Amino acid sequence: MNDDRRWLDEPRNVDRVVRGLYVLCALVFLADLLYTKHPHFGIENTFGFYALYGFLGSVTLVLVAKELRRVLMRPEDYYERSGDDD
Repeated sequence: MNDDRRWLDEPRNVDRVVRGLYVLCALVFLADLLYTKHPHFGIENTFGFYALYGFLGSVTLVLVAKELRRVLMRPEDYYERSGDDD
């Protein structure tokens, strides 16, 4: 048996990737302090608005897609079923 383990097969490495993503998200969130905003609406001037808006938009997209899947899902043999009783 060939044991071709990849670097993401180790739980320790997966934890490192997740922690790295947390750090990256925090840095991007804090980067909001480093530039001058020119908002069109008052709420856009709130600290971290674009990060929170993007996060909530992504979560909403995933939840809507899950519900849409229930509406559009077909049986596993949908295309293999024949209309004739041959």
